[in-house]
Amino acid sequence: MTTHNTSITSGIADMPAPRTASPSKGLLAEIGEFWRTFIKAAFDPYHPEQHYMRGPGPACAAKRRAAK
Repeated sequence: MTTHNTSITSGIADMPAPRTASPSKGLLAEIGEFWRTFIKAAFDPYHPEQHYMRGPGPACAAKRRAAK
């Protein structure tokens, strides 16, 4: 079992740049948008790098032993 080594800051660095405050949005709306984006990046359960194959598995090794 592998562990997840990606830090929270790398997820935040991949997020789009914050937009400047527009007159139609209030300060609370901007703060709320920041926290929603932060929580999504910090606690996203999807980590595809944990599921990639990293080389031949035990079945391949068994076939090679049987072929010799």
